[in-house]
Formats: sequence, structure tokens, C-alpha cells
Amino acid sequence: MSGITLNYVLIAWILLAAAVFAALFFINAPYGRYTGRHLGPVLKGRLGWIIMEAPAPLVFAACILPGLQEITVTQAVLFVMWEAHYMDRAFIYPMTLRLSSKPIPVVIVAAGAVFNIMNAYFNGGYLISNSFRYQAGWLSDIRFIIGLAVFIAGYIINRNSDIILYRLRKDSPSEYSIPQGGFFRWVSCPNYLGEMMIWTGWTIATWSPVAAAFTLWTIANLAPRARAHHKWYRENFEYYPEERRTLLPFLW
Repeated sequence: MSGITLNYVLIAWILLAAAVFAALFFINAPYGRYTGRHLGPVLKGRLGWIIMEAPAPLVFAACILPGLQEITVTQAVLFVMWEAHYMDRAFIYPMTLRLSSKPIPVVIVAAGAVFNIMNAYFNGGYLISNSFRYQAGWLSDIRFIIGLAVFIAGYIINRNSDIILYRLRKDSPSEYSIPQGGFFRWVSCPNYLGEMMIWTGWTIATWSPVAAAFTLWTIANLAPRARAHHKWYRENFEYYPEERRTLLPFLW
């Protein structure tokens, strides 16, 4: 893909993210607790999640592995960062969902899978085609160091929050309850906060326009959903912690 074509694609990709961001403040994406019956056929929660997320690690690997013998150490580190998140998200996280988790509409699974295919292709393709940028010296660049630190901090927050939610599901398999501990002390959706930090860190570490577009997509998808979750908790639990914010501690 030429540089000019990539620029046009990225502009369209970012504008679509902005449209999704605006739409999700008025409608809740219909999966999980917001699943509806008006979107046609559905898949079991675990299966739908795997099908939706699996393209992200697989397509990214397909971009990188054919040139494995020629990649730089920096590209290898970035490859491990991406796969560390998405192998968990695609194949481990679904196993922590309730067996009775709500089904996911096929249209949502398909849309998520298409997004992950395109996003992994953009990010993997950019990474493998820019070896000149990602030489060994990039590992000591302040942008990579800061990005890696933010990525790791987000990874820890995201995983710790998922573990807390998994224990809640295990203890109360048929009902929702209020998460406690970890970053749940301060916000309703620290798992989403961690996810945003992961891809913000990835953007800084790669200093890549396609990574920046992905971060915007992550925020567009998760910020409105965090707002909906926070509202849902307050409406359904009389004694929900008053001091707990939506997504950003002490702020929102």
C-alpha cells in the first residue's frame, strides 16, 4: 500500500471511529449485558468471542512470521507485545466467561472479526515494512521506553481487573455483583482503562499513525461503554460506591 493510499485509508478509518464514538453514546453495543433479540442469529458467548478476537493475533503473525529471519530485534519485541495481549484476549479470556454468558449476535461477531483483520493487517504491515525505523537503537529511544512502560502498566491493570471479574463470575455465576479491589476502588471499568493504556503505550512505542488510529478506535468503542456500565451499576445497585468514577480516577 503506497503512502498516499495509506493516508487516505487512515483518514477514512479515523472518521469511521469518530462516527462510532458518537453513535455509542446513544446506543449500547448489543453484546454482554446489553444483548438484544433484534439482531438475528446468535453464537454462544465464548465461541463468539474467540471467533471475533482470534484474527487479531493470527493476522498479525501472518504479517510478521514469513520474514522472521530478517526482522530486527525491535520488531521482535513489538511482535511479542502485540501477541502477549491478543493471545490472552482471544483464547484465554473467553474461558473466564460464565458458561451461561449471554450470546453474541452473529452480526456483532462478524463486525468485530472484520475490524480485527483490518487492524492487525494495518499494524502488522506497517511494522514489517518499516525495518529501517525499527532498528535495535529504537529500544533505547525515549518514545519506546515510555510507550513500553505505559503498555505494561495498562496490561497489569487490565489483567488484574479481569481476574477480579472472573472471581466474581465464579462466586456468583448467575447474577451480577459489584466488583471490589484493584482499580475498582476508583473506577467502574478499570479493565477498559487498562485496555486504553495498552494501546496508547503501543502507539508511543511504535510512533506509528496506524497505531494511533487503533488507539482512537479503542477509545471510541470503550469510553461510551464504560459510561453505560457506570450508569447501569448506579441504577441497579442502591449502595454503589459514590466516590467511584466511570473511567478516570477522581475525574470521570
